[in-house]
Amino acid sequence: MAKVEIYTKAFCPYCTRAKWLLNSKQVDYDEVDISMGGPKRQEMIQRASGRTTVPQVFIDGKHIGGSDDLAALDREGGLDPLLAA
Repeated sequence: MAKVEIYTKAFCPYCTRAKWLLNSKQVDYDEVDISMGGPKRQEMIQRASGRTTVPQVFIDGKHIGGSDDLAALDREGGLDPLLAA
């Protein structure tokens, strides 16, 4: 199974939605909470080509985007093949 990483903040409804989608697919993921900022937030911004919103999702190191991007990828049938890699 692919390595999935998701950067989140507390009380973020978009983060909750993205995690719900991943959980519904029984995907294990590494969650990085950046609620307090710091070096992990800077890491996320760098990895996400300057995007500062959460969540930011990465599958096997590839930037997928946020919650809407993840949901669109799933609707288009592109998420399951990435997760199965």
